Amino acid sequence: MKLDLLAIGAHPDDVELTCGGTIIKLVKQGRSVGIVDLTEGELGTRGDRKTRAREAAQAAGVMGVAVRENLKLPDGNIESHMDNRLRLVRAIRALQPDILLFPYPIDRHPDHERAHLLCREAWFSAGLQKVRTTVRGRSQDPFRPRAYYHYMQWYEFVPSFIVDVSEEFEQRMEAMRAYRSQFFDPASRERETVLSTPEFLQMTRTRLEYYGDRIGKKYGEPFFSPASLEVKDLFTLST
Repeated sequence: MKLDLLAIGAHPDDVELTCGGTIIKLVKQGRSVGIVDLTEGELGTRGDRKTRAREAAQAAGVMGVAVRENLKLPDGNIESHMDNRLRLVRAIRALQPDILLFPYPIDRHPDHERAHLLCREAWFSAGLQKVRTTVRGRSQDPFRPRAYYHYMQWYEFVPSFIVDVSEEFEQRMEAMRAYRSQFFDPASRERETVLSTPEFLQMTRTRLEYYGDRIGKKYGEPFFSPASLEVKDLFTLST
């Protein structure tokens, strides 16, 4: 399978919380988009592996992604050692995305920071001829996505660009709400978390409104590019 873009998250729901609107916009534009979750989120306070897997599948359906995979790395212990890198390299080479989206290097959750390192190292290793991987006994060719960008999680950064997701907002929120075990439920007897407070979904809306306002739109999703971005035509830039 050849993808246009692959979004990688440390846990199921990370992608929906950060760049779900962008994914939906790309799918609507006819792009082929996939998601790789590094862990099953088994250390999450609420829910369990089976619940998160079911919710992730439902959210993927809402967004219309072409493929969603889970590498089943240990939650809370995302290490960038050779075995883990090769598992992600295999996925990158199999899906051949032109662009990767993955976490910013600094965040409140240590898994997000470690996921950043693993993704960046796997991105580079995937293009090396002498890093050899096989799938079902067949050797994979080296392949490195041409670019990667970081989405925003808990900690903020100055964005390199902001994607207008105004038209995708309601569908984005529907994908988020697929994770019912994680968000506010007055009937739940599980321990409350930051995500499960009544205010969290409103906080999400407020952040999207803020970044939308920065580009003169209703809702926006911010991204960071570690490399300078080329502009071929000054008149394609909006103000």
